[in-house]
Amino acid sequence: MADQPSLNDIARLFDPSRLTQARRICKLTKSELHKVVGVSAAAIGQYERGEVKPRPETIAALAGALEVPPGFFAHGRPRVQVEIAEASFRRLRATTVGQQQQATAYVEQAWELSCYLEESVEFPALDLPAWALAESDDVPDPVTAARAIRQHWDLGTEPIKHLVYELEQHGILTVFFSMKQDDNLNEKSRIDAFSTTALPRPMIVLTPDKADDVMRHRFSAAHELGHIVLHHGRHGTDSQMERQADQFAAEFLTPRDVISGQLPTRMNFDKLEELSQWWGVSVHSLLYRLRELDRVSESTARRAYITLNSMPRRAQSIRDYPGEQPELLKNAIELISTIGVTLTKIASDLQLTHKRVRQLAGIDDPQPKLSLVKTSDDRRITAATHGDVAGISEEEGADMAHRSAITGRYISNAAAARHPRTSVTESGGNKSSSTAHRSAISGRYISGAAAARHPNTSVTENGK
Repeated sequence: MADQPSLNDIARLFDPSRLTQARRICKLTKSELHKVVGVSAAAIGQYERGEVKPRPETIAALAGALEVPPGFFAHGRPRVQVEIAEASFRRLRATTVGQQQQATAYVEQAWELSCYLEESVEFPALDLPAWALAESDDVPDPVTAARAIRQHWDLGTEPIKHLVYELEQHGILTVFFSMKQDDNLNEKSRIDAFSTTALPRPMIVLTPDKADDVMRHRFSAAHELGHIVLHHGRHGTDSQMERQADQFAAEFLTPRDVISGQLPTRMNFDKLEELSQWWGVSVHSLLYRLRELDRVSESTARRAYITLNSMPRRAQSIRDYPGEQPELLKNAIELISTIGVTLTKIASDLQLTHKRVRQLAGIDDPQPKLSLVKTSDDRRITAATHGDVAGISEEEGADMAHRSAITGRYISNAAAARHPRTSVTESGGNKSSSTAHRSAISGRYISGAAAARHPNTSVTENGK
């Protein structure tokens, strides 16, 4: 591993934009930061504008306050800047400028990690129709666009079993962004989801702690896909764009020509719940579809919403469905670990902490896993801690990678075995063993023997 630069070298190579990024991702104002570091707020502003370079001892203080290695502030790594106006935020009025700046700074670091990994790992190419690319002005209406994307991705008119997997498989980078660590933040003030096309690869950011509900989560993902294909860099708070993204999401998840024949002709919550599980959408969304198709009156729909909100319901956690969690960055880190590129090296090369790399890639923190062990000479109980390096087990590191016959990419058996449930829709468990099965770790296909370890494949039921 290369020698780390000295504080004097870092001060000489100081990158002002890195300080701004680190401060924003910690959601600190200049006034708050100067109190921690011991320099004036005016000095912080001068550092960020590039008018003055901080002294070596100030570099160390800034690094400690912002929880980054000192080398983070030096030039020499890829860097992009994403402005708030270049991101489409859901429920923008409920969030502060500081929260939005924190989120866009997080996107910048996620992009840096993806660029680093793409030097060694082949990511899926961006796969969108010509009209959905930034240079096109010929954009169809939301319903037509949703149908066209389904056709382009060969999804047919069936429920989409692995929505986040489909996004990643077609070249759209998807990451989680958590604000749960901010205990003072009201639940309603958390960012719902957002996306940006300001980067070479479109990115969708989902926030599982806003509402840990896989149905809502899927709609948010489809909504952001709508922004990407419909609004090509035209971002902001325009309510018309939000309505268009909602229309896209509804048609993308529940094609009108199919769902119209399945919706009840009068209010029937049992039927709507059944359809909710079948399509992987919320009952609220289906109520909206009922009203949109004039199956029920506005007053009936209003009473149904009131009834539904009063009914006790337990949300289905996103964490229970790996097919609805971003896997691309995590898979790439697992893959390059097999050629000796450790998480420690990744963090060192990007000048980020291990914790931040794990967060960006969606790798769980390696909390000690304890098991009870009996000693041979008596019955005293001790705790044995199993090591976890970057969320990658020794078994995974030792496993030979196996090529998927469908895509030619590599996954490990151990990685595939971690995911007993792969989708929000159930495709039926009684298919013949010759049927191909999708692996949630990469979304790719694995052998029937491996798939046999995964009895629950979806939350939507495609076979009754």
